[in-house]
Amino acid sequence: MATLVRFREPFREMAALHNEMSRLMGGFFDANGRTNQAWAPAVDVWETEDEIVYAFDLPGIPEDKISVELEDGALTVSGERERTDEVSGDRFYRFERRFGTFSRTIGLPQGTSEDGIKAEYKNGVLEIHVRKPEEPKPRRIQVGKASGSSEQTIEGTSTPSES
Repeated sequence: MATLVRFREPFREMAALHNEMSRLMGGFFDANGRTNQAWAPAVDVWETEDEIVYAFDLPGIPEDKISVELEDGALTVSGERERTDEVSGDRFYRFERRFGTFSRTIGLPQGTSEDGIKAEYKNGVLEIHVRKPEEPKPRRIQVGKASGSSEQTIEGTSTPSES
């Protein structure tokens, strides 16, 4: 007779342990054991007919702590999320949200101008709309006569061949 073994619970516990160990080993710790690792906000990017849109997740960050800069064809979003509620004592169970400064730089299409960029911040999401630069259209160039040349007619005669 075969024995039915439930693998579900041990694997779930192993996966939870693996996640916790990865989080623990992946960070750097300050004096209080909290992670002090740099962070970068998540960003979604999509394209419409006329523009490219970048949406940054920045919950809990006041608008005055966010900076958007354009330099040499690169868009840099930076800011700071401050810890507002310090928790002390033995009842602190988990610390996963990142705090501190961040910076994220994204390359823009060649030819993007500053006046083609608009940013709006609403409900913790920073949306940056970048108008696509116009692609250069081919131009037809008329081929003319070289300057100083005049039309000439070439005349010739034919002679019968002797056979």
